[in-house]
Amino acid sequence: MAENPVVVIQDLNFSYNRHNVLEGVSLMVASRDFVSIVGPNGGGKTTLLKLMLGLLNPTMGTVKVFGVPPGEARFRMGYMPQHTHLDPLFPVSAMDVVLMARLGHKRLIGSYSRIDKEAAEEALRKLQSWDLRNKQFSSLSGGQRQRVLIARALASGPDLLLLDEPTAGLDLTVETELYDLLRGITEDLTVVMVSHDLGFVSRLVNKVVCVKRRVVVHPTSEITGEIINEIYGSPMKIVRHDLSNSGASHKCISS
Repeated sequence: MAENPVVVIQDLNFSYNRHNVLEGVSLMVASRDFVSIVGPNGGGKTTLLKLMLGLLNPTMGTVKVFGVPPGEARFRMGYMPQHTHLDPLFPVSAMDVVLMARLGHKRLIGSYSRIDKEAAEEALRKLQSWDLRNKQFSSLSGGQRQRVLIARALASGPDLLLLDEPTAGLDLTVETELYDLLRGITEDLTVVMVSHDLGFVSRLVNKVVCVKRRVVVHPTSEITGEIINEIYGSPMKIVRHDLSNSGASHKCISS
């Protein structure tokens, strides 16, 4: 086991209403790992992420984050959920959304401090979204919203960044741009990311956690067509897309 691992899960089971979702899960995430959680719909990917956050409690087994129960380490985690419940009619700017991450740092009721605003600015700049700061969040495109929400997760100053499907619903070009940004901003963080696209994230991460009730961990270099078929439960193939405008290429999983 690596020295001072960030996440340690041992012999974990989790059930919803007596239905086993995760069984016999043991997993270690080392400092500065970039890990992707992949698997079929309903396989337990988001559940595993929520267990790391302490939003759910295991039926059996243990979860430790930075050596303590997740609830005690939450101030060191930044989280972007798959579905964000923001009223589209509520007049809130992109900067307002990012500053929400600083609420836990406020000691007194009142305006945000200079440090809070600097943290929000730095996060938006890292996501190349500073120009969006005064725009209404509801007016942003899907890709712009995702950038702002990732910036919110970064603005808390986390040591562990947890992202649940950060590119869901985005077109291929926007998805490529967002993953390229992620690769640049997460070099000094430990990152755990749920993704639907194994072909895409394989160029970004160094470890793939395959979740299908049970968990199997693979270094990215070990991912083969046989492993992909096993993960998704049916014959799959890798399809290459060339992005004519950028000159980049992308591989996705297709049935």
